[in-house]
Amino acid sequence: MKSISLRAIFSVAYKEFLHIYRDRRVLVLLIILPPLFTFIFGHAFEASEQTDVPALLINRDNAPAAQRFIDVVSKNKAFQWKRMPPEIRNESDLLSNGVRAALIVPSGWGESLKNGDPIPLPLYLDGSDTNTANELEGNVRQSLGDFQMKERDVIIDNMPSDVFELGKQLPVEVRHQFVSLMSAWTTKSIVLYNPKERFIDYVLPGIIGLILQLLTVTLMACTIARERESGTLSQLLVTSLGRGEIVIGKILPYFAISTGLIVVVIGLSWWHFGVPFYRPPVLALICLLFLLCSLGLGLLISAFSRNQTQAIQFSVFFLLPVFVLSGAFAPLDQLPQPVRYLSEFFPLTHFCRAFRLVNMYHASIAFYGLDLVLLFAGVIVTFIGAALLLRRSEQ
Repeated sequence: MKSISLRAIFSVAYKEFLHIYRDRRVLVLLIILPPLFTFIFGHAFEASEQTDVPALLINRDNAPAAQRFIDVVSKNKAFQWKRMPPEIRNESDLLSNGVRAALIVPSGWGESLKNGDPIPLPLYLDGSDTNTANELEGNVRQSLGDFQMKERDVIIDNMPSDVFELGKQLPVEVRHQFVSLMSAWTTKSIVLYNPKERFIDYVLPGIIGLILQLLTVTLMACTIARERESGTLSQLLVTSLGRGEIVIGKILPYFAISTGLIVVVIGLSWWHFGVPFYRPPVLALICLLFLLCSLGLGLLISAFSRNQTQAIQFSVFFLLPVFVLSGAFAPLDQLPQPVRYLSEFFPLTHFCRAFRLVNMYHASIAFYGLDLVLLFAGVIVTFIGAALLLRRSEQ
């Protein structure tokens, strides 16, 4: 068996570096897109709370209680209220009104509060984005709760002194229960793993994987296809270079460039978005295995593609389902069980899971060891597959 020569590998790698350098479009793509994508995706996923959401506020009740509630809800920073006259009747047409929500205080609402049978407040929400709709509803409920607490205090302050004297005659336990029932019961929430509750910290592995796979798989997929299309692949195969030397030489330039891209993306995430990184050596190993696996996939696509157009088409067909089904931007638990089984075949799934387990959960290798093994297996399978397809091309 012929041994692999480092000199031969570097000669192929040097040739590939020249291809990249001379193709200025690819060079600009590699230099500009990674930091640009990091800023765009980072800011897209950075916001954790809704603020200044356009909404209608219509008061059809002249009672003082209704006005007091309007004063409370108007201070909620989640909304940018647009006051409308009570005569308006198209409040449910959110699209025409240019808003995401509409809150109406119906006629007789203040009187219903006095009777102890409050009328529900109609709240129209744009349900096209379920997360936004739920968050806006929660903000309205919070404002309503604040209003209730203030109204309770007003009622207590206006009670006759005889009521308090009668209350003193009640057993201590009953009085404590009464006071407890008059206050809102709460939970003591302790947020673990992501105490600041920033979505950017959760989605960062998906951003890194998106940028890496978008560039490495697509560009790598065109390497051998470009050689085959120009006729230089057959010349390479009849030289003294071995298939392993060609494969490694082709990968080496993109490996070096992609390593730099990882450093740039992580550096921007730490400096601009304040994302902390823990146990850098382990994170580096996870990134290394995922990078090699992505390069191997691109090389494999390139090996069985007859031209560059076909290679790009295969890359797009592979990447589109990966970004949706890999858990990069949403928990896999939200997917149906059969789809979750399918997602285990994607390297990005194991990269995101392992990265989060290390960086957010500070977990031991027992939790992410299997993901590392599967990524390593992906590297072996793709590299061997590319070498075998090259042998078929040689024949």
